[in-house]
Amino acid sequence: MENAVALQQDSLVLGRYRPLRPLGSGGSGSVWLVRDEHADREVALKIVPREAKAGARAEREVEAATRLRHPGCLRALALHRDERHVYVAYPYVRGHTLRETLRGGALEDWTAVEAGAQVLDALAHAHGKGVVHRDVKPSNIMVEEGKDVSVRLLDFGLARIDQADTLTAVGDVPGTLGYIAPERLEGEEASGAADVWSVGVLLWEALAGRHPFWAISPLETARRVEAGAPPLGTVRPDLPPGLCRTVDRMLAVEPRQRPKAKALVGLLRSAAEQRSHRTRGVTSRSVLRERVPHAALAALFAAGTTLLLPFFPTGWPFLLAALAALVSLASPGAGLALALAVPVLPLGNVALSLALAWIPLALVWLALFARDARSGLLFLAGPLLAPLHALALVPVVVLAARGALRRALLAVAAVGSALVVAGITRSPLPLTGEPPLIGLGLTGSDRPGAAFDALVQAVTEHPGVGIEALVLACAAATAPLARNRGPWIVAAWGAAYLGAALFAPLALGAPLSVLPLLLGVPAATLILAYPLLRTRS
Repeated sequence: MENAVALQQDSLVLGRYRPLRPLGSGGSGSVWLVRDEHADREVALKIVPREAKAGARAEREVEAATRLRHPGCLRALALHRDERHVYVAYPYVRGHTLRETLRGGALEDWTAVEAGAQVLDALAHAHGKGVVHRDVKPSNIMVEEGKDVSVRLLDFGLARIDQADTLTAVGDVPGTLGYIAPERLEGEEASGAADVWSVGVLLWEALAGRHPFWAISPLETARRVEAGAPPLGTVRPDLPPGLCRTVDRMLAVEPRQRPKAKALVGLLRSAAEQRSHRTRGVTSRSVLRERVPHAALAALFAAGTTLLLPFFPTGWPFLLAALAALVSLASPGAGLALALAVPVLPLGNVALSLALAWIPLALVWLALFARDARSGLLFLAGPLLAPLHALALVPVVVLAARGALRRALLAVAAVGSALVVAGITRSPLPLTGEPPLIGLGLTGSDRPGAAFDALVQAVTEHPGVGIEALVLACAAATAPLARNRGPWIVAAWGAAYLGAALFAPLALGAPLSVLPLLLGVPAATLILAYPLLRTRS
């Protein structure tokens, strides 16, 4: 391993490979991009120490690869040994691992589905040759650069091969805990169904935006694996039911209930084709049904900001609203961008500092919701619910947003937008009933930090609103987790939400409107629990 890290470009490895740059490293060794001087081509050279089981597993990887003739399985080009290391040369694939792609947020839903189908196709071939991978996970899948989706399944070092000696000691469960099937945790031998489970986990993770089982404690992670994943449809109700059912079947706790890898390829691609047909035209009923709420919010935001902050000629607010709605119907992302751009000139007319503060905020918001544009304007629930004293419902209104961070930010933005509207309309502040914010000294200001200073001043003078915003953010972030755990956990979530909403401001001596919370939080809890109660009835 040390030699692998210290490779020098001016010296050949094994008298053949010229190091170019490191590609990555892990617990079993490192991978370098090298030039094969004999074959005159670039290859990826995996270097692992011969000590312990690492060297033997590298050789096992080559043995498994020699059985496989499939474009989705990365084949070994050569195997070499010296006194300290085992070297395996592979074709160099330009791209990133699926783990890197997921972290970068660059994986669209249907790209993930096609990637999963290709991995399953490769696994079906391997299973037919008597090879079970046993370590399918995002870091062992390479996504090739290019317009079309193309993936390669890597690292057969832990593979189980029929009629071959095992490298696994009794009681040892090779693999990565979060992707190991429950039957393997109970000591059963790995089968093709275990690989199907692993692909189901990574598909659930890619589509839901979080891992279904991950916990800080390995014991808790194992417990969650044995209990099974929440239905994908509870986290992504916007996905086609057929796709959700397919992923749920892949994650059946009983291995015999999981479809074979070969059958799943067709099921996943069929779901993708149905989605493709369904989204060909903006005029299709299903597309309109999905996009109309977002279009309505875009129109409301465009009209509301231009009416509350007069700048454009008479009639223009409604023209901008119609334009924002039409663009949102055609492309939710473009509609979100247009809606966020509308307030720039009206804000600049009030104070240049407001426009200078809004532009970077809008750009960051657009980046955060680039993959979930239809949720980007859900914060408008704040000014809509505040006059009804129903701001406590915000956590369930933003439930459709993907990811805890997005939901938390939407909740904070909902309170903030309700606060701004209350100040403009001279209405009592939401949640506390305090007098509206008037005279923050921003009119005519061109100092970029003036808007930020005014925000800090408002929060300092009215801490109750800020505290409640944080409480709503926590409730919004955790609501799907509670729903996935069942009615009793939802009840506990509601109790914690109500307790924090009531006592956190009072503990700091901040004023509070108690009745709206006493009514709103139980209502939010019932809304969250309703699908679970209906299913059980």
